[in-house]
Amino acid sequence: MNERLKVYDEKMQKSLKFLTDDLATVRAGRANPHVLDKLRIDYYGTPTPLQQVSNVSVPEARIIQIAPWDKNMIKEIEKAILASDIGITPTNDGANIRLVFPELTEERRKQLSKDVKKKGEEAKVALRNIRRDGTDAVKKLKGSDVSEDEMKDMEDELQKMTDKYVKEIDKAVEEKSKEIMTV
Repeated sequence: MNERLKVYDEKMQKSLKFLTDDLATVRAGRANPHVLDKLRIDYYGTPTPLQQVSNVSVPEARIIQIAPWDKNMIKEIEKAILASDIGITPTNDGANIRLVFPELTEERRKQLSKDVKKKGEEAKVALRNIRRDGTDAVKKLKGSDVSEDEMKDMEDELQKMTDKYVKEIDKAVEEKSKEIMTV
């Protein structure tokens, strides 16, 4: 790979990583502790990730159990869950918090699948923007010590790079949609 194009490859990798991390937070009928990844708890005045103030486990297929290390944090955790967009009401037994995930309806599955495809499209747009930036950078090399053939090769390489990442995005979206639609 051309040294000048490495920066665009890294940007495309980051776009793909962002998408896969984002898709991991989409719930698909089963309890997935990653839906809590974006949750921040007010830990004595400091917004702290839930995983740093409690133990998050999945004892059953559709239940997430949160066991705070400091029992005084139960109310704060409960408040953060209710304020989030998870859409599940927590149950509190005084020591632990349980999130029971209801079975997804067919309509909700289709909506989630549509949302996943939309996120995939947004990631592809980001890739195309990176490719455009790379192509613009290559065109600016005109008149320098880079020949026309080398510039053409660099543009072809950028296109191949983009195609590779588009396939990976399609694969990630396909897998997540399949997971969502599986009853």
